[in-house]
Amino acid sequence: MDAQGRGRAGDDNVDPADQWVFDPDTGNYELRLDPPGQAGDRPSARKASGPRRARRNPAERGGDTDTRPLPTQRDRRGDARDDAGGRPAGSRAERRAAARATTTATASGPASRRRSKPKKSGKKKALYWTSGVLGFVLVAAATTAYVIYQQLDGNISKVDVGIDNAAVTDGPVNLLVIGTDARSGKGNAGYGDAGSVGHADTTILMHISKDRTNATALSIPRDLITDIPDCSTKQKDGSRKPIPGEQQVRFNTSLGQEGRDPGCTWRTVEKLTGLKINHFMMADFNAVKELSDAVDGVEVCAAKDIDDPKSHLKLKAGRHVVKGEQALAFVRTRHAIGFGSDLDRIKMQQQFMGSLIRKLKSSAFSSPTELLTVASAATKALTVDTGIGTAKKLMAFGDDLKQVNLNKITFATVPVLDNPKDPATVILDQAKAEPLFRMVQADHALAKGKKSKGRKAPVKKAPAELVRVDVSNGGGPFGAAQETVDWLQNTKAARLSTNAGNAPQKVARTVLEYAPNQADQAATLADWMGLPKSALKKSSQDAGDRVPMKLVLGKDFKAAGTPIDAPTETPDGVQNVNADDKNICAK
Repeated sequence: MDAQGRGRAGDDNVDPADQWVFDPDTGNYELRLDPPGQAGDRPSARKASGPRRARRNPAERGGDTDTRPLPTQRDRRGDARDDAGGRPAGSRAERRAAARATTTATASGPASRRRSKPKKSGKKKALYWTSGVLGFVLVAAATTAYVIYQQLDGNISKVDVGIDNAAVTDGPVNLLVIGTDARSGKGNAGYGDAGSVGHADTTILMHISKDRTNATALSIPRDLITDIPDCSTKQKDGSRKPIPGEQQVRFNTSLGQEGRDPGCTWRTVEKLTGLKINHFMMADFNAVKELSDAVDGVEVCAAKDIDDPKSHLKLKAGRHVVKGEQALAFVRTRHAIGFGSDLDRIKMQQQFMGSLIRKLKSSAFSSPTELLTVASAATKALTVDTGIGTAKKLMAFGDDLKQVNLNKITFATVPVLDNPKDPATVILDQAKAEPLFRMVQADHALAKGKKSKGRKAPVKKAPAELVRVDVSNGGGPFGAAQETVDWLQNTKAARLSTNAGNAPQKVARTVLEYAPNQADQAATLADWMGLPKSALKKSSQDAGDRVPMKLVLGKDFKAAGTPIDAPTETPDGVQNVNADDKNICAK
């Protein structure tokens, strides 16, 4: 209620809560029934007119529990009412008159029913106040969290891709990030292709390691020629419409073309990289504008003056803070940098995203207000799968991934070559891409200078003509044993290798069994085949002169000459940058 209503005993609009005042002598809130015109009396003034009320025996109270009846509640007409405790009814004036009579009789008669409790010590008073404030904060925080969840839930758009993975997993996480060139959405009419149905204009596969210590973001060129597998999309009536796949087409047509949804891009990326995807996020042009505005700009660098008439980006050489339309122009620029290709534009995007992550880590993530602003902007701009399709799930997902340090986030581009059949497109550079994909599949960080552990046995290697091994197939492709023997004999000159047929049982991983006196032969074979240390099984006794080692090819065997173990160093020639590198400038 407002201040004008206080002290007006005859006014039915007086809030009953205003009759409860804090007494600093007792540390409690007490009911004050002031007569009309005496609203300003303080507890200390009442205390001076008579002796302090007698303390009630704790035994009578039932310990520390205060059993005083609550103040009479009024109905909407202002009439008092009897309750289960038998409190008297009557008008406010009648009750206050009775209260004054009781107060007058206190000095000479029996003590009032409303006796004060023993005076609290300073510590106890502080504890009561702190507990009250803490309780309020907890309730307020819970309410705010609920409001935030409700608000953010309303922002999120979802697509059912036919796969419903849990928001959080104990293993590695593969997040597919898609930027569409659709012109739909406020302010997007001037961007992209006028007739575009919303293709996968920008695609990044973000791999977060199982231990959450590092992350690799693989940019997939939109003009990459690849195969798009069969997929299905959910219709309004709940049914799923099958969409046939296509061979040797542009990657960006995995979305939009023929009615394909993000689930089709999801399956295309899985087929291309061999990585199982957990979740996807899709955004349009507005995402860059809104997120850059939410963090109050992102710092970028240009090594030269940039004037791109296509993206409308104009920057002088040096460092700049871009946001909104200018931020979008930056990530769309390609004609005024490098060779003017989509690969150059990917470099601009990687610089921008690295800087955005640094800004989020240093600023927005440290302030609840700024975090809410960013979260609101992000959820409005994103479309996600049902596995992270609520604010609660999305926040749990983000909380799981935020452990990764900036200097352990690496941006890389899937290696490609110019397409000899069409200069406007590119094809996969198999020699570089396959080791890169296998490296990510094995959950290895893309960090230069790290040597692999245990791949090479620390012993002298035997010459090829002394390597004696029986090869059996325990899970590799059909004919893998003979293919391997042919490769060993013809490529490595290991004439003592033989085909032992199929293994007695299937095995998941390739294993090499050898005796202590065959360690030099095992070291040679392990080097040839890229066997990890875990694949080497040494027996306890030496073998005879003509007893061969036993190599059992597991399901991890791909082909003869392809290392079993994934590389632990970024393959040479793979473009990559660190998210914490502040010295990257567009050239």
